[in-house]
Amino acid sequence: MNHTLSSETTRQNGRARRLPRNQQEYELLQLLTNLYGDGMGDELASRLLQIAENVSVPPSRPLTLSAEQVLLITYGDTVSESGRPPLATLKTFADAHLETAFSGIHVLPFYPYTSDDGFAVCDYGAVREDLGTWADVTDLAERFDLMFDLVINHCSREHLWFADFISGRVPGKDFFIEVPADTELDAVVRPRNTPLLSPVQTYGGTRHVWTTFSDDQVDLNFANPDVLGAFVEILFDYVERGARYIRLDAIAFLWKRVGTSCMSLPETHMVVKIMRLLLDISGADARLLTETNVPHAENVSYFGARDEAHMVYQFSLAPLLLYAYLFQDGSYLQDWARTLDAPPAGCAYLNFIASHDGIGLRPLEGLVPEADVASLIELVHERGGFVSMRSTADGTERAYELNISLFSAFGGDAADVPAFIGAHQLLCAFQGVPAIYLNALLGQANDLGEVEHTGRTRSINRGKLELAEVLERLQDPTLPERQVFEGLTHSLALRRQQSAFSPEARQEVLSTPASQLALLRASESQRILVIASFLPTAQRVSIEELVPGHVFDGARCDILTGAWHDAAEPLHLAPYQVVWLDLDRRQD
Repeated sequence: MNHTLSSETTRQNGRARRLPRNQQEYELLQLLTNLYGDGMGDELASRLLQIAENVSVPPSRPLTLSAEQVLLITYGDTVSESGRPPLATLKTFADAHLETAFSGIHVLPFYPYTSDDGFAVCDYGAVREDLGTWADVTDLAERFDLMFDLVINHCSREHLWFADFISGRVPGKDFFIEVPADTELDAVVRPRNTPLLSPVQTYGGTRHVWTTFSDDQVDLNFANPDVLGAFVEILFDYVERGARYIRLDAIAFLWKRVGTSCMSLPETHMVVKIMRLLLDISGADARLLTETNVPHAENVSYFGARDEAHMVYQFSLAPLLLYAYLFQDGSYLQDWARTLDAPPAGCAYLNFIASHDGIGLRPLEGLVPEADVASLIELVHERGGFVSMRSTADGTERAYELNISLFSAFGGDAADVPAFIGAHQLLCAFQGVPAIYLNALLGQANDLGEVEHTGRTRSINRGKLELAEVLERLQDPTLPERQVFEGLTHSLALRRQQSAFSPEARQEVLSTPASQLALLRASESQRILVIASFLPTAQRVSIEELVPGHVFDGARCDILTGAWHDAAEPLHLAPYQVVWLDLDRRQD
């Protein structure tokens, strides 16, 4: 094949064909041709390029990898007040109390929906009326870089596309995956224990559609190029509306091929590459984040060769951190961290310990023995939490995720605040961009009333709060909520000032007992020694033994407390204390 790049057109089978003008367009054409065939690849490439090239990118702050990047995760209505749209209330609260700690906000799906707290979308182009308007979203973006969810694997049964499917009308009649009820699907990896196929009454009779997550969340058929085209239009609509980060929800399940696991198939990676290419071609300063709650090696495969996601969730970190603190044993966390490769240049991990979802257990596969995972599950049950299950190929059920508020997982009392804050301080020291869940930031305990109200165990960690009550509790220094909020926002504000915590700064895991974890983070201008204790009792640490070969003359400053420590003397760690020791800052 002649790979000469040109802006000219040629004719093939009597049809005008646009030749790629540069390497990016050539790569796009190749990907689309691999997915949909030569003729459709040409046609679709022209269509998608037109969308990307005509996008109107709003003026924005440069989005560069640095320690400045810290994200908040929240629903649009986690905090509310009477008489105001919740998105406006979120802006008021964030502007007044969060600006020094956070650079961006992940506003979880704020579109009209029918179930799963927003993840069964029935209109991708609208804001829920009970939350506010697009103007409220724009206002929130004045000070914060926003993350939007692209709920790409499935949509609600109430979406107009599914109405088309039922009635046999275009475009939706071919937008969903229809499979005979007796199809052998045992190889498919499941995140739930609900039926994979759901019967639907259509004008043409009963049909069985693919429903990975629930019968109200119908999987979309990306083998139909029109589905990809529709989602590229949605992607760039979000970019035009100010999205700086695009979260590809449940992306690992996207492409289905009967007889396979239907997880992270090559075609799924191609779709991610296509979206990345189109963003690059458009010139939009936006980042793709893949949400793949799977074992570590599969998860990081979404970096590709620096041509897929800009960021991937670090899913193994959350349950490993939780285990280390709950059992005072950081050995599994240490072992995993030592094998962790740095992300490709220009890419980053997104690190979290709590989110709107549960704490995934699949990312512990191969890292923690099943007996110890069972102990973790048992402790979560004792502290009022739940465990969601998934079906396996042999018909058995396995634990999929822990459903519990993070503060309750740590014990939920004032005495547990030091460990809770320490876990976040350690989280923030790991290589990557930290993301903090608002309910955890506010020290919220299990919301069993919400579980009873919705019938869903995930609701235990999705409680809604009145702004006036939040502000009142944050004023009382005796309350755990105030102590957690103050401790975390103070730590985050300090973190954003340290170049050694840039996602691209080097990370070395040092040798310590299982009761500790030590990291050496280093940029061109700063080195920070991070030491975390997992014990409820005091410990002593020799700085010189931790970093042999380095000469320490005099004291070094703990960034978190401002205290100075003589490097030649043992460092005394209080229960659950974390220190960020600036090795290049000397006492005058």
